[in-house]
Amino acid sequence: MSRKLILWLPFALMAALFGAFYLGLRNPDDHVIASKMVGQQLPEFAAGPAFAQQPGAASTDFRDGKPRLLNIFASWCVPCVAEIPMLMELKASGAEVVGIAVHDNSDDLARFLATNGNPYSRIGMDQDGKAQIAFGSAGVPETFVVDGAGKIIYQHIGIVTEADKAKLLVMLGIGQ
Repeated sequence: MSRKLILWLPFALMAALFGAFYLGLRNPDDHVIASKMVGQQLPEFAAGPAFAQQPGAASTDFRDGKPRLLNIFASWCVPCVAEIPMLMELKASGAEVVGIAVHDNSDDLARFLATNGNPYSRIGMDQDGKAQIAFGSAGVPETFVVDGAGKIIYQHIGIVTEADKAKLLVMLGIGQ
């Protein structure tokens, strides 16, 4: 009898571990990653232009009294493609969207924008990811609402969807 128990013990332990991991993944403690950047000034950065015909982006661009969206994206990012139509809608509603392209190059970026549309008033190139790290951005896409004084008032992780549109427009002073 004890020999059977010894044979089944590893399977029982594995099943117990699997169950514990499953429950932990299915019911996490927190569904939102809280940003330490919300409420802080946008870090100092200067990202050169991705294209000669469109200006780059710098922290000083966000201190002119006009709130804006700052969108961290990349041409190689599949979710970023899904987000472009909503960014185009936000632009059409009066939102200014500034883009920071991370770990990218101008040729790939030009193809990406030609295929999907260009919602950006400015696009800064952050090839080494230093600006992205300074913002506290964990990945792409990520969107920040920056007030007219250069303070981050909201951070949206992931794709901006129709459900987010009204909230973002209100934060920008455009919606009701």
